[in-house]
Amino acid sequence: MNPEEIVVLPELKAYIDPLTPDEHDALERSILDEGCRDALVLWGNVLVDGHNRFGICQKHGLPFQTIQNERFQNMEDIHLWMIDQHLGRRSVSDFQRGVLALRKREIIAERRAAAAAAVNAAKAESSAEAPWDGDTDPAVAQALANTPKVPDQALDTREALARAARLSAGQVKMIETIQEKAAPEVVAAVKAGELTLNAAAVVATLPLEEQQAVAAEGADSLKQAAKRVREAKKKPKADKPAATDDAQDAAPPASPEELQARVAELEAENERLRLQVKTLQELLAEQA
Repeated sequence: MNPEEIVVLPELKAYIDPLTPDEHDALERSILDEGCRDALVLWGNVLVDGHNRFGICQKHGLPFQTIQNERFQNMEDIHLWMIDQHLGRRSVSDFQRGVLALRKREIIAERRAAAAAAVNAAKAESSAEAPWDGDTDPAVAQALANTPKVPDQALDTREALARAARLSAGQVKMIETIQEKAAPEVVAAVKAGELTLNAAAVVATLPLEEQQAVAAEGADSLKQAAKRVREAKKKPKADKPAATDDAQDAAPPASPEELQARVAELEAENERLRLQVKTLQELLAEQA
C-alpha cells in the first residue's frame, strides 16, 4: 500500500502509552540496521499497530510490509486486540499492563450488558409469537448476531485481572487505587518509573491538593510522603483513645435475629449473582 494512503488516527496512536525517548531511539537503530521486520497491521486504510515503525520508516524513506486484519468489526474490536497485543509484551510496565487489563474489563462488561439487554428485548418481542422449531429462539439468535461478540474472558474478579496482566492480585488492587484516586502528577511519576506501585497507591490516599503539592517538589518528596503515611498507619493501638461507655452503648452487638437477617440478605445476594452468571453463560453458549 502507498504510504500516503495509510490513515493514522490520533485516538489509536495515543491508546497505548508512547515509547520513552530511549525506547524509541533503540527501535530506530534496530530498523536502520535490520529494516522493518514486522508488518504494520491495518484495518482498511487505518493503521492499527506499528505507529512508531511507520513514523521511523517515513522519516528515513524505508520500505515496510502491511497486513490486513479482517476480523475487526468496529473500533472496540481494535481496542481489545491492541490491549491483548500489549499485555503479552515484555517491554510494557506492570502499571501499564494493569491499566490495559482494567480497560479490557470495562469493554467486556459493556458488551455483556448490551448482549443481555438485546436478548431480553428479543425475548419480550417474540413471547407473543408462535413457537419456533429447534432449540434456539430465532429472535434471540438474531439479536446476538447483531451485537458485538463478547470475549470469553470475564475479568470480573481481581484474580482474573491479575492473571491477564501477569501481576499479583495485590498489584492490581494498587493500580485500581491509583487509577481512581491518584493525581495526574502521581500517575506520571509511576509511568516514568520514579515511583513504585506501592508508594503511589499510598500517596493516592492523600487529598488531591496535597498529592499535587508534594509531586511539585519531585519524586523524592513523593517517596517521603508515602513513608509518612505508612508510619502514621503503624502507630500503636495504645495511642488510640479507648472506647467510651457511650460509644459502646451506641454500637451494641448484633442480636441473633439481626445476624439471621444479614445471613438471609447475603444468601439472596449470592443467589442473584449465581443467576446472573448462569444467564451470561447461557448467552455465551447461544452466541457460540
